[in-house]
Amino acid sequence: MDLKAHQDWLIDFYKGRNWYQYSSAIRINYLTEEVGELSRAVRALEIGRDHPGEQQTMASKQRNLEEELADVLDQVLILCGKYDVDPKDLLRFSEEKLKQRFQTPH
Repeated sequence: MDLKAHQDWLIDFYKGRNWYQYSSAIRINYLTEEVGELSRAVRALEIGRDHPGEQQTMASKQRNLEEELADVLDQVLILCGKYDVDPKDLLRFSEEKLKQRFQTPH
């Protein structure tokens, strides 16, 4: 599945659950929550978590990281849908900006 196909599926899924109608301001709150969960997943991988009852293997930590990255991506894709932004354009914008900013002239 490519990025746009996933975005289309995701929007349909959210609409079916009556989640899509939330404003972008609320959606940013969800994105912030997911970034916090991603931060915790990275912390668990990098320095661990000293939490009683939490016995995670490296594989389960990696799986959690992937899940949280996906959750962040989904929130970005929903915002793209709200503003009619093709997610492929984000990839192009990113490359162009970095090339313009950091490529040295020949």
